[in-house]
Amino acid sequence: MIEFDHVSKVYEDGTKAVDDVSLKINDGEFVVFIGTSGSGKTTTMRMINRMIEPTSGEIRIDGKDIMKQNAVQLRRRIGYVIQQTGLMPHMTVYENIVMVPRLLKWEESKIRQRAKELLERVDMPEEFLDRYPQELSGGQQQRIGVIRALAADQDIILMDEPFGALDPITRDALQELVKHLQEEMGKTVIFVTHDMDEALNLADKIAIMSHGKLLQYDTPDNILSNPANEFVESFIGEERLIQARPNIQTVDQVMIKDPVSVTPGVSLQTAIKLMRDKRVDALFVTDDAGILKGVVDFEDINHNRKRATSVSDIMTRKVYYVRTGSYLRDTVDRMLKRGFKNIPVVDEKDRLIGLVTRASLVNIVYDIIWGDEEEERQTTEAFGALTSETDE
Repeated sequence: MIEFDHVSKVYEDGTKAVDDVSLKINDGEFVVFIGTSGSGKTTTMRMINRMIEPTSGEIRIDGKDIMKQNAVQLRRRIGYVIQQTGLMPHMTVYENIVMVPRLLKWEESKIRQRAKELLERVDMPEEFLDRYPQELSGGQQQRIGVIRALAADQDIILMDEPFGALDPITRDALQELVKHLQEEMGKTVIFVTHDMDEALNLADKIAIMSHGKLLQYDTPDNILSNPANEFVESFIGEERLIQARPNIQTVDQVMIKDPVSVTPGVSLQTAIKLMRDKRVDALFVTDDAGILKGVVDFEDINHNRKRATSVSDIMTRKVYYVRTGSYLRDTVDRMLKRGFKNIPVVDEKDRLIGLVTRASLVNIVYDIIWGDEEEERQTTEAFGALTSETDE
């Protein structure tokens, strides 16, 4: 847990950048600081790793005052991602990724394996490790910046407007990647932005700041439903407030419960029979405890049936999922952007509990998410593609 206890930052010229901020960030939360230029959001975040030190008040991590800790050691325990990636141009991608693990004196074999695992998580080939930053695109460089912050397995990651300089398509893709990694790895992320859509898309909680003061700190749902004052209302924007509903629906209310699944050791013949009996073209793969391990589809089986014997030989191990309690609006948005036909739902222990499909959304998405007659045409257009899909 990170705790701010009446924290202020006053510079020598009398400027009060942060004014009596108190809040708590729980382990594993994605918290977004947002506000206009000069609101104090970046200063507040940078005080967590003592890049800027508070003038008064106390910041505690797991109950310990950070000002009583060694600043260098503190920073090595906290990942940090900035807008321009901060990659060293004279170092290879590998050397950039492993800077902190080397400072922490990890074994080189462990460091190499960690770099390869992280690169795989962001869908980049291993040969990129030997390239230099200037050989990569802006989006690829930012991915390296993200995994560098994760390389030493720090529990806290600070992100200072990391996607501000990227084009919208790359930015959307990286937002989804970061949120997915945060949920999957259980990291505590503190993220600074000036973009409300980005905050609503990513945050478990949002801290809205103005002139150094914390105006509201709450979940996106509660902020949309009950903005604290006129400034917060104007900052959110009238369109978002109109679209907000007091009871935003979650995936749990529309998911297909107990989707068809098999264990890794099941034979391909058994998997094919199950697909035929259940009239599906894909099966999720779980272990004996029900933890999601992968997915196998008919094409995988058809192309590999002569060389493979069991599901574990050919299953895809990287599966995009959402957790129980995730907002339906966000899930639908991701399905459309990524072209998914379905998204599995897992609980807090990664056990498969449900499946959200495009076909299951067709009849309910209008009423639940928008429900405004004047928006009927826009909704119909946006979800027209859903009706052309076969129910998985």
